[in-house]
Amino acid sequence: MLQGKKILLGITGSIAAYKAALLTRLLVKEGADVQVIMTPAATQFIAPLTLSTLSHKKVLVELSDNEEWNNHVLLGRRADLMLIAPASANTLAKMAVGLCDNLLLAVYLSTACPVMIAPAMDEDMWRHPATGNNMQLLLQHGNILIPVESGELASGLAGEGRMSEPETIVKYVKDLLDPKQKPLAGKTVLVTAGPTYEPIDPVRFIGNFSSGKMGIALADEFAGEGAKVNLILGPSHFLPQHTGVKITRIKTAKEMLDACLGYFKSSDITVMAAAVADYTPQNPVEKKIKKKENTLEIVLEKTTDILKELGKQKKKGQFLAGFALETDHEEENAWKKLREKNLDLILLNSLNDEGAGFAQDTNKVTIFTGNGQKKQLSLKSKKEIAKDIVQFIINARSKTH
Repeated sequence: MLQGKKILLGITGSIAAYKAALLTRLLVKEGADVQVIMTPAATQFIAPLTLSTLSHKKVLVELSDNEEWNNHVLLGRRADLMLIAPASANTLAKMAVGLCDNLLLAVYLSTACPVMIAPAMDEDMWRHPATGNNMQLLLQHGNILIPVESGELASGLAGEGRMSEPETIVKYVKDLLDPKQKPLAGKTVLVTAGPTYEPIDPVRFIGNFSSGKMGIALADEFAGEGAKVNLILGPSHFLPQHTGVKITRIKTAKEMLDACLGYFKSSDITVMAAAVADYTPQNPVEKKIKKKENTLEIVLEKTTDILKELGKQKKKGQFLAGFALETDHEEENAWKKLREKNLDLILLNSLNDEGAGFAQDTNKVTIFTGNGQKKQLSLKSKKEIAKDIVQFIINARSKTH
């Protein structure tokens, strides 16, 4: 329930504004005190009268009405949440750079509460690099993204860019404002994601094709279930969307090891999803290697097996999971790693499965547990796979605690 929670609902100029009527109704039904703020462009898509009737409050559009000032500072300071749904590409761009040419943006810049954004636009606009850059800035500023959905768009085309349905948005709001009811409230989770880069010289490195998407999706999902999440993230262009995720950036396997050792002791659940290098150059040089000879020999030395090291340190009550990326003897290798590294669970990725593995938006995994259980998850988006994995871990822990 959202009883007594003060929510600022910002509505911008998008065809998806028609969904704001149902969204307002659902929030009020949950007990929220909803104040609707519209951009002038939004009034062309849905009438303020409709939303004022549903919210039981006057809808605010301009900085002043009939010589009366709408105090944007107080609006922003008194709220528990600002929710912008739909958020058009134009408004996202203005928010990212701090423009302030309407009441909604003035409130956004003044607010001291969390801000959730539910974008809505055509797929080409959503995928444009400028929109992507704006979203990255907004996430870095601490805003919370409610992911877009795929489906039929206003242009008549189908693809990504649809605003999430009102029921989905309300769930995100409830998860944020009522975390005590979440199954992992009060728990600390450690997740690793992305590749490591092992330096050869100042400009070259040994790395892999990991994007970090799977680990980041897991971090977001754990945070959504109420956990405090520490994400140790290797070189990746992607970032988590949930503000409950604390990021520690690393580059090398040694830096990953040190960070993991620092967080592991206080973690209730640890999921090692990063693709850590097995070998690193023995003697990286300080100056760029010049192209002289026809061949170049680089001596590699083994890195510390971080997962195995954590398995040695694991104490009663801690839950430890890892990933196994295999190309042959897959199940045999997964069971072996599970036993040798003292894991509670291992997730098998096969490079032989189409749509799974590095740099994909989808994944397909098989779960193996320490008590001999095996469960296969079909090919899904990494976000959906993350949700399945987190629920599996929650259920597994509830049986042993």
